[in-house]
Amino acid sequence: MSTLSARLRFHVRIHRPWRLAAEAAALLIAAVVAFPLYWMVLSAFKPAGEIQSTEARPWTLSPSLDSFRRVFEQQEFGRYFLNSLFVAGAVVIASALIAFLAATAVTRFRFRFRTTLLIMFLVAQMVPIEALTIPLFFLMRDFGQLNTLGALILPHIAFSLPFAIWMLRGFVKAVPEALEEAAYIDGASRARFLWQILFPLVFPGLVATSVFSFISTWNDFLFAKSFIISDTSQSTLPMALLVFFKPDENDWGGIMAASTVMTIPVLVFFVLVQRRLVSGLGGAVKD
Repeated sequence: MSTLSARLRFHVRIHRPWRLAAEAAALLIAAVVAFPLYWMVLSAFKPAGEIQSTEARPWTLSPSLDSFRRVFEQQEFGRYFLNSLFVAGAVVIASALIAFLAATAVTRFRFRFRTTLLIMFLVAQMVPIEALTIPLFFLMRDFGQLNTLGALILPHIAFSLPFAIWMLRGFVKAVPEALEEAAYIDGASRARFLWQILFPLVFPGLVATSVFSFISTWNDFLFAKSFIISDTSQSTLPMALLVFFKPDENDWGGIMAASTVMTIPVLVFFVLVQRRLVSGLGGAVKD
């Protein structure tokens, strides 16, 4: 017993410094990643004099809400917020449903060009969005979708699907085929198995892909600037930042306050789905 205890103490002494070093490195990385967010929020609460000061200080002794007041006084800010919420919600729901059905099809069924289709999904992920903006502009113009929210929803669904299908494919594949056979023996139809059995099992994966779709759509500026040309009532929240960029002097307090407001819905969405997200990134059902 004493020999075993000595070995355990030696094992702890050897590994504890490495564990402490790993934890310290993780904290350092987290601090570096979180510092820009902290500086954004701090600048939003700083008065104009401190923001324009040449001596940058990581604190403020006189916080002010003037920057947030200027943001909410913008007449179109509420409309921009609702437009962003509608576009992001539509993309999340549509891409999740389509990706679920597509992932089920390429996993459960055998058909010609299935491998080619999967490779095309990967190739689609490699093409930069900037290279497709001009072709998409002409496509939306031909479809009569310019200056509409549809011009933002459709491209984001298309760009979200390849990643979502590839990720959900692993979740669908992890569901045992024996479970599907047992459901059919019990009299369940294919549609019932799909929505009442398979869908709840892969739902954590849907949440994980939805986070990606929501963040990329919510923060989009390129498509909003390119496809919404004249009808500002169809603009989204990132376009509200342009109001604070002025030819003579930028309103950095307003920019930081608007950016802080834009970040809040993303944080709320992440908090609401964090449990599902952890299980979604951790794996799926095993046989």
